Amino acid sequence: MTTFDELNEISIFPPSQSMKQSRQPTANVEVGAIKGAIREVGVEAAKFGSRLLDPGMNLTLRPMRYPLFFERYKDSIKNTWTVEEVDLHSDLSDLTKLTNAEHHLVSRLVAFFATGDNIVANNVVVSLYRHVNAPEARLFYSRQLFEEAVHIQFYLNLLDTYVTDETERAKAFTAVENIDSIAKKAKFMFRWMESVTDLEDLKDRESRKIFLLNLICFAACVEGLFFYGAFAYVYYLRSRGLLNGLATGTNWVFRDESMHMAFAFDVIDAIRNEEPDLFDRDLELKVTEMIQEAVECEYQFAIDMLDQGVTGMPLDQMREYLESVADRRLATLGIPPIYGSRNPFSFMELQDVQELSNFFERRVSAYQMGVTGTVGFDEEF
Repeated sequence: MTTFDELNEISIFPPSQSMKQSRQPTANVEVGAIKGAIREVGVEAAKFGSRLLDPGMNLTLRPMRYPLFFERYKDSIKNTWTVEEVDLHSDLSDLTKLTNAEHHLVSRLVAFFATGDNIVANNVVVSLYRHVNAPEARLFYSRQLFEEAVHIQFYLNLLDTYVTDETERAKAFTAVENIDSIAKKAKFMFRWMESVTDLEDLKDRESRKIFLLNLICFAACVEGLFFYGAFAYVYYLRSRGLLNGLATGTNWVFRDESMHMAFAFDVIDAIRNEEPDLFDRDLELKVTEMIQEAVECEYQFAIDMLDQGVTGMPLDQMREYLESVADRRLATLGIPPIYGSRNPFSFMELQDVQELSNFFERRVSAYQMGVTGTVGFDEEF
């Protein structure tokens, strides 16, 4: 059975054979350009006498050192959407059909969404834009900030639409302070974001490894695990024919987040090629521990989401799903998986998300600026 997460991994992140072997991400880039940008990036950087994490502010786009980064930026520009295109009207009637347990799930879900992307956007500014010294990369990060702003607006609309009680809405907006399961995830994210706050530049090996851990955390644990857990809840509801507006907006958010994660792993690969000594056993152990902690954080959130009993989403299966996603992130980094779990959710099968399969191969007409209407899972692109 091909699953939602397997589809994403096949399309975007074929696992590495080792920490020194680069991935071959699928994008609107010729194979030769990918090889030039990733496999030979160390050679190209050497010609210019600088590396990706060297301190400073490189402003030179010609000659271009990292053409794949620029292609990622151009791909992201092709996929622009606005919150106004997401029709939530049908969701209002669906909300009346939900059980108390499902209402609890939805309110917790949108509360996390409302804070999660805000933290990611802050990390782009505090860490990524600041330290990844390539103008091609900074173009992408500028675009990512715009997309995070759109996501934040989308989740604001969800809260205003779904949570009518003003007290509950206020609680959701301050979830990192008053909802324990969300506060735990936020604390995890803030700790890794704050780890780079005092790094003015990456002058030595130790500061570079600290930055790498921050980069890996937000790619593999936040966008690659926390958000994937949230996507599973959305697609569970979609499998029951509920909250189609939420599912439509989530499709578009998923595409953006997939690109963010793909780009982050491109950056990691470039650093690995330029400075392979950074990817030692110590880093591997720290990354493994980080991902284990992220799984536990997300599992505590799952307990909060599902403890009232949501039919079709047993807690033990949610644990398996999270572990399977974590193993995929480790494999992408060239680190041995630790769980050996598989995705147990039948509602995440390929036919439920076939519109995602050709995201990087074609221009998706239903995902362009100015297009109105809704997007269904079974539409042909």
